[in-house]
Amino acid sequence: MKDYYRRKLPHWIPPEATFFVTFRLVHSLPTKVLKELEAVRKRSRQRIYRQYRGQKQKDKLYELEKQYFTHFDAWLDRCIEESPRWLMENSIASIVAEEIHRLEKKRYELIAYCIMPNHVHLLVNTAGFPFAPSHQGKTASYPLTDTLRLIKGRTARRCNQILGRQGKFWQPESYDHVIRNENEQEKTLAYILHNPVKAGLVDDWERWPFSYMTEKL
Repeated sequence: MKDYYRRKLPHWIPPEATFFVTFRLVHSLPTKVLKELEAVRKRSRQRIYRQYRGQKQKDKLYELEKQYFTHFDAWLDRCIEESPRWLMENSIASIVAEEIHRLEKKRYELIAYCIMPNHVHLLVNTAGFPFAPSHQGKTASYPLTDTLRLIKGRTARRCNQILGRQGKFWQPESYDHVIRNENEQEKTLAYILHNPVKAGLVDDWERWPFSYMTEKL
């Protein structure tokens, strides 16, 4: 099994790990913003390749991807008013939540999620859910990517029907990040749950109706 591929973003997909995933609505970020973020990221990667080698280089690249996402997600929150906000509607958010829960125990252990107006944060553990015959097409070699294909494909069709629209619903590519340890998982969980507060949507994360955390935590 392969565990790395690259499109516009790099994807390191070990077969069994804990992942922080973010996927967003189509046209949720201006092209200009994306180009600027990518340009900064590219320059930073080149600097790291020049200055570091071995494990130090890997650690620096890992931290760079976390920094890139922090800026990326901040822009998603900043653009809520200007971008599509279909996920604000109860009927639409419920479809996404239903599909996330439907795949629990089939593709992953669900830890948490937060459905924001224009994007979704998801924290899952894929350990014990390796490659399966049901994985199909170009994503078959990457279980997590194949799972996201299912979530986004099924929800897009149903959401478009309710909204009375056609065309793309989700941005094709998702952001994924491997959680290395328990401390990072706790920080990521807090980040996910407090995203609506940080974005100014509520003053207490528990008041946001589209968040979920497993009772095991």
